[in-house]
Amino acid sequence: MAGQPDSCPSTGLLGDTPHKSYVTKLDLFNRFAEPELRSVIADLGVLPVDHLLDAGCGTGLITTWLAEQVPQGLVLGLDLASGHLRHARQRLVRSSLPLNFFQADLLRLPLSLGQFDLIWSSNALNHLHNPVAGLRSLRRLLRSGGRLVLGQSAFLPDMFFAWDARLEQAVTLACRRYYRDKYGLAEQDTSAVRNLFGWLQRAGFHEVQARTILIERTPPLTPPDEHYFIEGVFKGYWGHRVQPYLSAADWDTLTALCDPGSPDFCLRRPDFHHLQTFTVVSGRVD
Repeated sequence: MAGQPDSCPSTGLLGDTPHKSYVTKLDLFNRFAEPELRSVIADLGVLPVDHLLDAGCGTGLITTWLAEQVPQGLVLGLDLASGHLRHARQRLVRSSLPLNFFQADLLRLPLSLGQFDLIWSSNALNHLHNPVAGLRSLRRLLRSGGRLVLGQSAFLPDMFFAWDARLEQAVTLACRRYYRDKYGLAEQDTSAVRNLFGWLQRAGFHEVQARTILIERTPPLTPPDEHYFIEGVFKGYWGHRVQPYLSAADWDTLTALCDPGSPDFCLRRPDFHHLQTFTVVSGRVD
């Protein structure tokens, strides 16, 4: 998530500060969804000489994919977290791509960054208390005719247990309750991001469009798929966080389904079928 520089206190909806990072979770998801994300990026229609901004660049993996599209242009990645940027800058050592990384505040972006033909921001706006203000801040950095493209996961609930919709719903609700309790949020705080389409309109963008792609996985799973499910979801996202919000029976069932050492491990089931959504909303400035 892009945000305030080191000297500022946190204003993030999810407790974000310059010192809080999601390095592992970000890389796990991006590697998992790489085929779909690369396809979205390839469809952006940028020119080889364009200047792009990745707002909330995380560890910079998507930023490098953007840079591959503009070999004679420039890509800048901005993020709040120092930890994210340390990993992102390591990519510069191994790359000859036209990119660089900066720490910056999404709500107070300096105009000295220049003007961009396209701004990309993925899974970042949901971290802001005032996302429309963040969109207006980004709007000021676009050239006339420039575009802002937002990507956001999970407007619809993910499907993990195709054979047990009730358990799947219970786990989803438990996870939401955990995060609401952790950060003192209301339901509206965690679901408001579904209005990206409306936020872009309120922020003064034109030709606002939206499309949603499915990220779908069935056996056989690739190593990045399995790694994402085990480390990113079963351990990193669910884990013991959801236990207080589930019945004892549901917790025992979930534990067996998510344990690679269990005979009931869900990823080894021939009927394992995963679905999740990734929504892309874009708008243009005059």
